[in-house]
Amino acid sequence: MNAKILTAEPFSGLAASGGRLAAWLLAAALALPAAAASLVETPSLSGDVGAKKLPPVDQRVPSPPLVLQSTGKPGGALRTLIGRSRDVRLLVVYGYARLAGYDTRLNIVPDIAQSIDVKEGRIFTIKLRQGHKWSDGQPFTTEDFRYYWEDVANNPELSPTGPPRELLVDGQPPKVEIIDKTTIRYTWAKPNRDFLPRIAGTSPLFIYRPAHYLKKFHKKYNPKIAKAEADGSAKRSWARVHNKQDNMYRFDNPDLPTLQPWMNTTKPPADRFVAVRNPYFHRIDSQGRQLPYIDRVEMLVADGKLIPAKAGAGEADLQARDIQFNNYTFLKKSEKQNDYRTLLWRTAKGSHFALFPNLNANDPVWRKVFRDVRFRRAISMAIDRSIVNNVLYFGLAIEGNNTVLPDSPLFKERYQTQWANFDRSAANKLLDEMGLKRGSDGIRKLPDGRSMEIIVETAGESTEQTDALELIREMWREVGIKLFSKPSQREVFRNRIFSGEAMMSVWEGLENGIATADMTPEELAPTSQQQLEWPKFGQYFETSGKAGEAPDIPEAVALMKALAEWNAATTTEARAAIWHRMLAIQADQQFSIGVVSGVPQPVVVRNEVQNVPEKGIYNWDPGAFFGIYHPDTFWMR
Repeated sequence: MNAKILTAEPFSGLAASGGRLAAWLLAAALALPAAAASLVETPSLSGDVGAKKLPPVDQRVPSPPLVLQSTGKPGGALRTLIGRSRDVRLLVVYGYARLAGYDTRLNIVPDIAQSIDVKEGRIFTIKLRQGHKWSDGQPFTTEDFRYYWEDVANNPELSPTGPPRELLVDGQPPKVEIIDKTTIRYTWAKPNRDFLPRIAGTSPLFIYRPAHYLKKFHKKYNPKIAKAEADGSAKRSWARVHNKQDNMYRFDNPDLPTLQPWMNTTKPPADRFVAVRNPYFHRIDSQGRQLPYIDRVEMLVADGKLIPAKAGAGEADLQARDIQFNNYTFLKKSEKQNDYRTLLWRTAKGSHFALFPNLNANDPVWRKVFRDVRFRRAISMAIDRSIVNNVLYFGLAIEGNNTVLPDSPLFKERYQTQWANFDRSAANKLLDEMGLKRGSDGIRKLPDGRSMEIIVETAGESTEQTDALELIREMWREVGIKLFSKPSQREVFRNRIFSGEAMMSVWEGLENGIATADMTPEELAPTSQQQLEWPKFGQYFETSGKAGEAPDIPEAVALMKALAEWNAATTTEARAAIWHRMLAIQADQQFSIGVVSGVPQPVVVRNEVQNVPEKGIYNWDPGAFFGIYHPDTFWMR
């Protein structure tokens, strides 16, 4: 089977002239031979095809399909371990079926969409594949986009805060035009640089919904719901019911049709989730076989602390989740006995381990201390990063701030080292300047007389974090600060930070440490409640001022202004200059305290599993962990 793949300028290389972005075409014109025999039926589905429970493959695959240059053998089941039921959403992460997605060179290319034509950075015309179907066999068309836009995003009961911010430019929504059943256009008055990266994201912006399924839960389309709402006989809010059914990312509703390579068949809570192949998946290999190769994915719930041991005992076919670098030696020793190999992939986070003072902490005294840049610089310089690196990572990590990595074209050494070199004397001097005097026990006092005892909260999922905090505890004690760690479940951990109850937390740093000038620098500005250093500033941005707190730290305001300038910039050079300005502010202000980065990620692969790259980047976004390497092309020997 031959396929012609036409490619054009990638998103990261958009050119500009006279203030207007040049047109960009995400194109995948894949020529499928007219003869249906060119497509090969999947053995595990042939019985259902013969019994007429499923149509033959040439009626299930869209035209054109997305052709991946891969070969493999269909069949088999793959086991992986997850630490909690809600991690069933990793099926959406690993499956990584998106309208457009990142390739292994981190360019955005078409996937579910046949093409996306971009003009002036503000007009996006999306062309769908003819005959594409949801996993239940119903057509996937622009009606699914219309339903989301009109009946979900702009329905005040389903979306009280209105459309997602990624669909707003200067607070204004796009003009949405349904051209035909396979063509839709989004037009903004100004360029929208967030649109493509967000639909390509690991936790993506889904701008479509299976309308045929969700309409039965919508008051507009179901007279019974409207009647019950009108006469007061409704037992539950229809909007709550609709939103519970509409879990495209959480993936916890087995009845919700999907476009991912595997369909979840298990309702939570459960100790074992089973996903089976989507018979209408849109990708095929170069030999005409419909993907995915693997028939079934089993996700087994286990205590996160036990996952490394279970993986080493051969209980997982593919595992990186909940495995840390300090498990590597143990895993290597058990390879031959349990028939697996342990790969080391690069990580791309700005910091593998970072501390986040909560600048929105409820305690007014601690809030004032954390907002004093002298304190943040002092606690950074009080950390001897070389000890953390050598004790925990055999000296293989990169010591320094939470910033872009040397692999990024934006990297400058001073971003990595400013205020990050160990200097206990300088740290003490800054704390003394703040008037934080030591008590008789050597511990400094807050302005209200309390001892300076910092509780650093963790999600309790990583022994590496605990071990690092133990080392930092001794270092901070030398400058008169007591450190206590407090583990809790991830949901509790995040909610305490969001509410302002948590003083300081530990987590990973910048998600994208290998950014280029044309990738958004929004992580550097307060744009998300998930940013642990200023969750209420981020919430304010996400809700367009309806919740949270408006940024009132001059440097945070400057970062927001710079982000707006980046969005309006028309050249790569201008965007690079803005990136550098933002990175310089972050390094100088120490809003987060990076410790080490570049720690390799162990990946356990059963020897039976084929097509898994020996070398790769293990990252959330961009990367989707395994997603950009197309797990639908992994196969069982």
